[in-house]
Amino acid sequence: MANRRGANWPLESQPWASGGARKRVVEQLEEWGYRPDGEAVGAVVPLMVEAAVSDGGRRISLHLADQSQQALVLVLSHQPDPAPDETILPRLAELGASSCGTDNAPDGRRLWALLDL
Repeated sequence: MANRRGANWPLESQPWASGGARKRVVEQLEEWGYRPDGEAVGAVVPLMVEAAVSDGGRRISLHLADQSQQALVLVLSHQPDPAPDETILPRLAELGASSCGTDNAPDGRRLWALLDL
């Protein structure tokens, strides 16, 4: 995330975390001067957080960066070896992510989406 503005938040891995995550992302983007598409952000961010929560860890982390009228949202589950979910990427694309991806790392699943602002 070099040379980009960024923000991150640790979140408790609970079903209610998705609503707070959506709110934080929208508020941060507005603070940076963007007028984010509330529907896209409101659908993409909760889906990503819910996927991380479903991995069963105790905590998740949410990361946000911006560059060139795009926002990068990254969610980490911090739960090693999560079960694969083949449906998440097509669903993110349907909800408005211009690009998205996922991989597993020693610290759990990483799920990211790029949103046009």
